[in-house]
Amino acid sequence: MAFYLSPHQQKINSISFITIMTDLLSLTVEDFEPLLHQTLQIRFTHEVTMDAELTEVVRLNSHVDLPRQPFSFVLTTAQKNEYYPQSTFLVVHPEKGELPIFLVPLGPDEKGMRYEAIFT
Repeated sequence: MAFYLSPHQQKINSISFITIMTDLLSLTVEDFEPLLHQTLQIRFTHEVTMDAELTEVVRLNSHVDLPRQPFSFVLTTAQKNEYYPQSTFLVVHPEKGELPIFLVPLGPDEKGMRYEAIFT
């Protein structure tokens, strides 16, 4: 698993890499399903934090035995024409705190720009 921190996330370096990876590996679909259609935040840079609606949480199929159910979620911001390229950004979870999550822009829909995260 590759783990990349963009330059604006340098404060994460003060946290143990093992702790971060353990926290991410412990995330499950059940951590996000109750938050469907609620507003979370994405910290794109030190200066830019945006509200984002959790618009999708999907349980994914797996053909191998994995320690958790694979899942994905989509966060939608109010951005219409601009977006941030795929990278690791801080997603603020109401119970888990700031989580460095790799997000991929999917393009806009009628609500705004959609960003997807996939966990296997």
